[in-house]
Amino acid sequence: MSSKKSDRRDFLKKGALLAGLAVGGAGAARSQGPEFETPSVIPPGEKDPALYGERSHFVKSVRQRMGKGDGFILTPLQDSVGIITPNDLHYVSSRDSSPYTPPTEIDPEKHLLLIHGMVDRPLIFTMDELKRFPSVSRIHFIECVANTIPTQNRWDWETVQERQGKMSCAMWTGVPLSVVLKEAGLKSGASWLVTESADSVKHSMSLPIEKAMDDAILAYGQNGEPIRPQNGFPLRLVVPGWEGVRHIKWLRRIKVVDKPYLTQTESSINPSLKTNGKALWYNFEMGPKSVITFPASGGRPLNGRGYYQITGLAWSGGGLVRKVEISTDGGSTWKNAQLQEPVLRIAHTRFYMDWQWNGEEVVLQSRCTDERGAVQPSLAQFSELWGVKPDYFKTTTNVVTHFNPIQPWKVDRDGNVHNALWI
Repeated sequence: MSSKKSDRRDFLKKGALLAGLAVGGAGAARSQGPEFETPSVIPPGEKDPALYGERSHFVKSVRQRMGKGDGFILTPLQDSVGIITPNDLHYVSSRDSSPYTPPTEIDPEKHLLLIHGMVDRPLIFTMDELKRFPSVSRIHFIECVANTIPTQNRWDWETVQERQGKMSCAMWTGVPLSVVLKEAGLKSGASWLVTESADSVKHSMSLPIEKAMDDAILAYGQNGEPIRPQNGFPLRLVVPGWEGVRHIKWLRRIKVVDKPYLTQTESSINPSLKTNGKALWYNFEMGPKSVITFPASGGRPLNGRGYYQITGLAWSGGGLVRKVEISTDGGSTWKNAQLQEPVLRIAHTRFYMDWQWNGEEVVLQSRCTDERGAVQPSLAQFSELWGVKPDYFKTTTNVVTHFNPIQPWKVDRDGNVHNALWI
């Protein structure tokens, strides 16, 4: 008898034995486990957990407040799987003085969207009327223009959540903005929009008409349900690939105009002032970026030498992620990571690479290249573009937006991981 047949017979015998143990084990488990109790009647006014699902109490991942008085709640990217951010973990940013709750509890039955200005037919839409138009569902990231900025004495933010948590990715459902603008009719010379929110500060931004007619969405859905109040319920403007400050939440008004309006946010908060005294006024698109989420500071430490899978997220406002490279020696050499499907335009892309850790101190980093060939810069390259030394970003009080240098993580011999951006 050949050794292959003998091995197969042994395998079948062991399989039959395991099957018998499984049957007996199942019966034993049933006899030893607690009996199911008949659910009690839920008192009026109390929440029935069966009607709106809740995650297991063993799952501890939560958002994080950036700091007292700061208008940010940060996404725990170190705990993420896949590319979609759950609605209750999506980052929050607000110009309102109370960013952790929506400015008002907006009744969707009463909410209105006004389209006016340089149009043939000024229009007012209810939410029901908007939902009668053809809809689209697309997965896109939204990233705050201030994500990863090292200024304002925050250059030493340590964890991946603190460094990168002002960004998330979701499936947005709504009406293409182009459909509504065509319904109103654009007059000759119309070239910009001014969009406005319903919060207390009436947050407003200018938007070129080309982008509005290309892929902007009047979104009322997020990941298969209505948008959460903190993120714009009942209506949010989604401007794929552009800085998050232009994705107006609680959208109530769109004015069609012939020039940008230099709104309060655009003129006094958003511009990046360079050392030559000039500012970047309309720096819309978010550049190619990536971050390793494991191993990463704030995540699980490494538990001894051996095999690990390095994983993370990459994205670009310029379209598809074409390549992600990983270095395990501080940038001396690079290897191509695997891109996990789906790879979508202007969305998170999950990447990974097998790695054997020998227990020595290492520096891990990743860099992204998008479909247009734009490459995520190192800190030295980003500093050169600004005409400064890297230490400038540690000391300046200037708000440097669109900060997208490669993020290094240092792995100590004990398996703990630290932010190594300034090493």
